[in-house]
Amino acid sequence: MLRKDQVHVIRHKVLIEGQSSRRVARETGLSRVTVKKHLEQPEPGPRRYKPRARPIWEQVRPRLEELLAQWEPRTTAKQRLTGVRLHRALREEGYQVGLTMIHECLRERRRQRAEVYVPLVNRAGEAQIDFFEVVVEVGGERRKAWKFLLRLMYSGREFAWLYERCDQLAFLDGHVRAFAHLDGVARRCVYDHLGLAVRKIVGAKRELTGRFLALVSHYLFEPDFARIGEGHDKGGVESRGKAIRLAHLTPIPRGESLEAISRQLLAELDAAFEVRRDVSGKSASELWTQERAQLLPLPAASFEVRKPAPVEISSRSMVRIEGAWRSAPSRWARLGAIACIGVDDVRITSMGESVTHPRARFGTRQVRYRHYLPELARKPHAVRQVAPELIAELGAPWNGLWELLSRAHGELEAARVLARLLGAVCEHGEERVRLALEAAIAQHRIDAPEFPALRPRIENVAVPDALAGYVVEAGRAADYGHLLLADGGAHE
Repeated sequence: MLRKDQVHVIRHKVLIEGQSSRRVARETGLSRVTVKKHLEQPEPGPRRYKPRARPIWEQVRPRLEELLAQWEPRTTAKQRLTGVRLHRALREEGYQVGLTMIHECLRERRRQRAEVYVPLVNRAGEAQIDFFEVVVEVGGERRKAWKFLLRLMYSGREFAWLYERCDQLAFLDGHVRAFAHLDGVARRCVYDHLGLAVRKIVGAKRELTGRFLALVSHYLFEPDFARIGEGHDKGGVESRGKAIRLAHLTPIPRGESLEAISRQLLAELDAAFEVRRDVSGKSASELWTQERAQLLPLPAASFEVRKPAPVEISSRSMVRIEGAWRSAPSRWARLGAIACIGVDDVRITSMGESVTHPRARFGTRQVRYRHYLPELARKPHAVRQVAPELIAELGAPWNGLWELLSRAHGELEAARVLARLLGAVCEHGEERVRLALEAAIAQHRIDAPEFPALRPRIENVAVPDALAGYVVEAGRAADYGHLLLADGGAHE
């Protein structure tokens, strides 16, 4: 290929100086065809080739398509057809074809069948939502967590929160927190085809789950769902979720709780948003001002995420919720109750009272022995069996008392004394018993048979003003003897 200066010399000699192309070709040592080409086309263009005949390609390609269609139902993502396997099958059928041609045919087939992505326009008020798996360190323990991410596509404003579970309660709670943080509701939210929101597909429509439908009805936004297995339909939140994991959750974040780590993450996202600009140079704050006006207003009350469920309390005063057993006050035994399941805890309500337990994993058991104090007061052997757990719940000064009694009298007698004290707690209240225990320990009066008993407390009674001036003196039985002799007779 000639350089541009050489092309310029050829064109100048012929077109300006008037020399013949034959003479220029002889002087420059080029062929007349080359000189003619550069006279007609100053700039070199793409070469035009005539398609050559490919008889083997035309012979093999129909059979290759037949094999692919025939074997496709018998393949999986991991047990898929390869060029080597197809080449072997064709050679066994007598086709004289090379492996390179098979690979070329498969590449062209993939190119023709590949999806062409349409460049989309993001309108103000549209959001994309998804969950992402992350690793955090809570209280010195490394564990897996789930990041809920809502991203407004027009301005790029984001909300992220970390959850222990990727379940429907976390999914709903993420919406409530995100809308409250943004002080508005996205008009349209795009999701994967996830079971947390979709119960089943009927034709081209999706039937929503009951709780998600209640959330949609409360905030009045439009739910939209990507095609099944096509996560790139909401590629904005997909790419941003990975970027947040690398930019803000690396190295692995540490904190005392998931809430603390979530608040730190949210503060970093808001700070990064303030300094961001789009490709046209507009600041994120300008875009957010425009988009905020397009958000739906928040309802007067936020959506109640807790899921109520009727439960039965067993004869052991235990209730099973989500496969985990939890204790309830013993006076609730064999009654019905309502369990309100939240993101992090479970609230059990019965007889106008409520107790709260943290959410637990399937098959675990959570027992609070404070719920069984009336029964333990009557069962010293049961007290001895659960003494470590009970003392850990009651705290000081009960732990010191149990150690002193166990060393002085043994665990059995210590359990009997502890049972009597638990009876006093049921009768007089835990605070009064605690004060008495602290006083007894301070005076070294810890002895099983001589432990001080509590007297019932007499409340002060207000005296009416009309009786405030009277003084009641201490009386004797003899002062009232004349009343017995009022009928003139003697009585024994």
